Amino acid sequence: MSGRPVKRSLTLSGHRTSVSLEDEFWQAFRDMAQARGLGLNELAVEIDAARGADCGLATAIRLAVLRHYQAALAARD
Repeated sequence: MSGRPVKRSLTLSGHRTSVSLEDEFWQAFRDMAQARGLGLNELAVEIDAARGADCGLATAIRLAVLRHYQAALAARD
């Protein structure tokens, strides 16, 4: 576990942007995209479109990952 955010580039609707997430969140984000049959950039576009103006993209991704895994746990119960 690194704990330190790692900056990576994403392309949102043709525009490059950088996002800093911890390695564990990057992996969970990749797993989430794969589970939904989407590319990482496609999922990032969805999350970006749904986030509020007061929420940064990195935070929105972390929250989407959290919700994804919470829903998976709830489905098991």
